[in-house]
Amino acid sequence: MLETVRTAWRIKELRQRILFTLAMFVVFRVGSAIPVPGVDASRLAEFFQSDSIFGFVNIIGGGNLENFTIFALGIMPYINASIIMNLLTIVIPKLKEWSQEGPEGRKKISQITRYGTVVIAVIQALGLSTLIAGDAVVDRTVLSYITIIISMTAGTSFLMWMGELITEKGIGNGISLIIFAGIVAGFPIGVALAAEQLRIGQINLLVVGIVILVLLGLIVGIIGLDQGQRRINVQYSKRVVGRKMYGGQATHIPMKVNQAGVIPVIFASVLLSFPQTLVSFIQHPIAQSFADMLRWGSTLNLVLYIILIVLFTYFYTAVQFDPFQVASNIKKYGGFIPGLRPGRPTAEYLARVTSRLTTAGAFSLAFIAVFPIIMERLTGMSIVFGGTGLIIVVGVVLETFKQIESHMLMRSYRGFMK
Repeated sequence: MLETVRTAWRIKELRQRILFTLAMFVVFRVGSAIPVPGVDASRLAEFFQSDSIFGFVNIIGGGNLENFTIFALGIMPYINASIIMNLLTIVIPKLKEWSQEGPEGRKKISQITRYGTVVIAVIQALGLSTLIAGDAVVDRTVLSYITIIISMTAGTSFLMWMGELITEKGIGNGISLIIFAGIVAGFPIGVALAAEQLRIGQINLLVVGIVILVLLGLIVGIIGLDQGQRRINVQYSKRVVGRKMYGGQATHIPMKVNQAGVIPVIFASVLLSFPQTLVSFIQHPIAQSFADMLRWGSTLNLVLYIILIVLFTYFYTAVQFDPFQVASNIKKYGGFIPGLRPGRPTAEYLARVTSRLTTAGAFSLAFIAVFPIIMERLTGMSIVFGGTGLIIVVGVVLETFKQIESHMLMRSYRGFMK
């Protein structure tokens, strides 16, 4: 492993990409220390400690929302815009046509996604500055609110640009790496909190050891879930074009166990936190009782969390993978799955395999997301990474390592995977 890292560092282009990515991390952390003008962030600390949708966004953004920095909105508006565009691509024929046009079509969709990000950022900044900030706004004038909204929108736009720049000139997916940097930024605080709990006797070394072993086991499970796939063998028949013969080779379709990634967990967290956030503004006994029933970590909350993760996994997998389209493409290029006729029988077989894989992936994803919450309730120890953060961190590390390995293999070096 160390020899592989040294070899990667000796490759000039790869070294420059890694250094550029690290430099962007520094820029991100510097921006995380620049407060939005006109807001007293100390008055907001108590609000963001609550288990609301904003508390979730604050964790994903590395505490920028709680401190109300220029990166307070983080990259979430871009993620929301991307998800909306993926859904619209299914229902709007023009967008679907662009998605099938190759690089030029994807360029048009990316441009619309950027505009959508700015619009969503403006709406969220307006809501945060008027509904959430409240007494924290020092000077409640129109000009002050405009300054706050522009600052937060500009911060999100800068992060979006920086993410695309990392993808182009750095190593790994830029947007994912920014989310990774935000989550990892809370690691020292989490460790310090756990150390303080150990010092005052709230927890003991045995509990700490058990939690560490459980987290290591979850990391192994996440790696297996991310890498797990079923390979469907496909055989292409030979065909003659002019004087040359094409085809005749055997290949496979890699069908991942978890095709939806971390998106279902994020969707479920946001949707489940939304009602609790709304009732938190209503000072009524019934509303407060409802909020207590849905508080983060309660039995009802965990049950609904599991159900939503499973449902969103099925939904997002159906959006990403169309067995009839795949079967049609296989048939068009003269391919077939051994033992099956091309066309509808192939599509039905792929649908059955997808359904079984999605079931395994959905419940595995729900277990990984929920188990750290249960551990925290049982042990009383503050766990540094929740299930969502752990899935994101491990997934981004694996993706980045794959890109490093691909750069090394292009130059005939042996990579990380053996």
